Amino acid sequence: MTKLAIVILNWNGADMMRRYLPSVLDNSKVEGVEVIVADNASDDESVAMLQREFPHVRVICLDRNYGFAEGYNRALRQVEAEYYLLLNSDVEIRQREWVRPMLDYMEQHPEVGACQPKVRWLAEPERFEYSGAAGGFLDCYGFPFCRGRILGTLEVDRGQYDTPCEVHWATGCALMIRSADYWAAGGLDGRFFAHMEEIDLCWRLRTMGRRLMCIPQSTVFHLGAATLQKGSPRKTYLNFRNNLLMLYKNLPEQDVKRVLRVRQPLDLLAALHFLAAFDWKNFKAVFQAYRAFHRMKADFAADRQRIQQSRVPASLPDRTDYCILWRYYLRGVRRYAQLI
Repeated sequence: MTKLAIVILNWNGADMMRRYLPSVLDNSKVEGVEVIVADNASDDESVAMLQREFPHVRVICLDRNYGFAEGYNRALRQVEAEYYLLLNSDVEIRQREWVRPMLDYMEQHPEVGACQPKVRWLAEPERFEYSGAAGGFLDCYGFPFCRGRILGTLEVDRGQYDTPCEVHWATGCALMIRSADYWAAGGLDGRFFAHMEEIDLCWRLRTMGRRLMCIPQSTVFHLGAATLQKGSPRKTYLNFRNNLLMLYKNLPEQDVKRVLRVRQPLDLLAALHFLAAFDWKNFKAVFQAYRAFHRMKADFAADRQRIQQSRVPASLPDRTDYCILWRYYLRGVRRYAQLI
């Protein structure tokens, strides 16, 4: 069995694969490590290009575009490895044997189910990148933020977060996870399609009592928003809908009604912010997300019941005890170090 399978999910990303796949291959020459590309039924030249220019790379071809979540589930069922590393196609690697610090940490800490590297932004390499930075957290109302990135503020990486840190969630742009834990937790939720699916998976892992870490001795550079651009109404819709579904699935019984009740006016303020900027499409996307949440909620009731019944008594905290919006907008907190 392969020790570590680095699996890159691709959809119509031939140009990105040409640009970034060589850096992954050149810097992942570690014994027992295999790089695999899973193609989500691209209709560009992705598969032909990979077969022509990277003939030594295994390509898994899916029969249609299943999205990020279910695409990975279907691809990983065809991969035998002790560890998976889910890697976005727009990630560049500049560090030799970059997987080794993460792999060594996982080997030495069997209680850790998953980890991520430090993620910096390709456009401004001195800054952390939005989707992962130096490890992810959830506030008391389910809003995600990171060491190195609070809401839209990206910190410059000056080594301030270079110690391994336990986190609430690890980014899906470069997620190393034990294959046994991936399937024990149920994998990614294919109904999410894309966005928030890795946070949902990480929440389930912590409910099982599994720890999550950021290992900043490994570093990657992420372009970000390669499939759905920032400001896309589709992205807004998926983020709001999936965040609500995630909260409904995973919140403890004593918290679920209160948190969802508080979220409604907070999300309304977000919608009004779009309206004030004359961004009608994103304004509508928030309300479309709420309608979809209420329509889909019944489909998640069984999942919620199963998760709550399987919660281990010593499960790890899933959220902070403060609201990140309050600290950011009213107290002026812009850096993670100010929170602690």
